Amino acid sequence: MTAGSRTTFATAYDRAGPKGALPVVLIHAGVADRRMWDAQWSALTSTHDAIRLDLRGFGDSDARPDGPVSHPQDVLDTLDELGIQRCHLVGASFGAGVAVESALLAPDRVESLLLAAPGGSLLAELTPDLQAFFDAERAALGAGDLDAAVEANITTWVAGPQRETADMDVRLCDDVRQMQRRAFEVTADWDDVEERELEPPTLERLADVRARTLVLVGGLDLDTVQDAARQVVKGVPGSRRVDWADVGHLPSMERPADFHTLVDTWL
Repeated sequence: MTAGSRTTFATAYDRAGPKGALPVVLIHAGVADRRMWDAQWSALTSTHDAIRLDLRGFGDSDARPDGPVSHPQDVLDTLDELGIQRCHLVGASFGAGVAVESALLAPDRVESLLLAAPGGSLLAELTPDLQAFFDAERAALGAGDLDAAVEANITTWVAGPQRETADMDVRLCDDVRQMQRRAFEVTADWDDVEERELEPPTLERLADVRARTLVLVGGLDLDTVQDAARQVVKGVPGSRRVDWADVGHLPSMERPADFHTLVDTWL
């Protein structure tokens, strides 16, 4: 736990850093939780008012919902809890989709979006590499093999289609394994929990995004993410793109110091 941690609210979060300027809110990837920002947290909160949260079903946001879940609404409710009227949103993968959805639900509350890399509701194309992941994870979970399900996520979302897991940093893989396993364990009995989706869908509303938007894409990421990045940059007015050729789907975890510099410059 860090200064300003809270777990009694539906969404667990940490808040730290000097108040004054617009806060920055970090939204984690679907294979992670708020611990994925550990490498940036100390540096970021030395100069910025920052919040990192666990979406419901991840990390410490483990209370079983008694109704449908809306991740972007949970983000906005967390802002209400903290008395934040306007902020920057930094989203990774699934969290990038949640960030865009939050900006669509409450455009006056989001100053900017940094999407690293686009995922979740921003994915439009069921490419062969994404289908292979779905098949592997589904088969593992169907067989009750949690280890295999976790490894399917490591292979796809950490290494990616152009690398082997053995080539990756061991600590990075182990950190994601721990966070992904936690998500599987928390949601083991959530099969009947409905996840509320935006209507019309996010991809049909990109032109309505008013926040200035930066998209970070790894050159070693999945084809479906490359497609999503193209669609977001084409669809969101005034958005721009940054490419890091040597990383996959989790650039903030592969190059944490460079990512901190990117965030700091963006803010």
